[in-house]
Amino acid sequence: MGGFGWISLTTDYGTFDGFVAACHGAIARIAPDVRVIDVTHHVPPADVSRGATVLAQTAPHLPPSVHCAVVDPGVGTARRGIAIASPNGVLVGPDNGVLIWAAEALGGIDEVVELANKDWSSGDVSRTFHGRDVFAPAAARIALGAPLSEAGPTLDQEKLVRLPDPVVAVGDGWIEAEVTAVDRFGNVQLAAGGPTLTGLGTDLLVSGNVRARRGTTFQDADAGELLVYEDSAGRVAVAVNGGRAVVVLSVRPGDLVRIAER
Repeated sequence: MGGFGWISLTTDYGTFDGFVAACHGAIARIAPDVRVIDVTHHVPPADVSRGATVLAQTAPHLPPSVHCAVVDPGVGTARRGIAIASPNGVLVGPDNGVLIWAAEALGGIDEVVELANKDWSSGDVSRTFHGRDVFAPAAARIALGAPLSEAGPTLDQEKLVRLPDPVVAVGDGWIEAEVTAVDRFGNVQLAAGGPTLTGLGTDLLVSGNVRARRGTTFQDADAGELLVYEDSAGRVAVAVNGGRAVVVLSVRPGDLVRIAER
């Protein structure tokens, strides 16, 4: 496997403390010429599903990279650190499901290894900061071209921890799907793929009693009106022209939302 010029970082560390800078530093000490893309460091704390969603929807739009994702409530326990090779990049992080959706978005899983080589870690490994001491150094070494075989033993991909697939159901004139994300604009993204909207008309009801219009841009709805559309990630989403759909619908990730013709 050749090297990579880029490493992406996705974490729940936030930017008020020095955690992200320490990860950047761990990378720079090993691979100073590799460039780092910060996907986000504002995944809600310990929200593995949200981290997995953000990474899977972002990674295909980045240059071929080593994607380091650290949303890791099990840090310091028996959970494994892993690296996954895919046709369009390598993913590094904990074996808790945060990497799998992104690996699939990058073409599937070719190889998985456990990060068991202590020489790949930085000094004395903190039991609570594997992002700095295990995952960032591993990402840097892989970016420089180190083969995954040096990281540790091969793992059976069927035994990796996987998150449950989000709920999606489609019927005659209706869609019911799990909320996967709420962005900073208050738009509500659902797990259903955008093409499921083709079976619905223009005038809709969301969550049973909220009137909405199906469209393609925010201006397809009147000011303050709910809009159902396909978002930039190819998912069904709900927005309010000039407002926040999350407030109107009073939902959060994991909730089910039903969209039906009226």
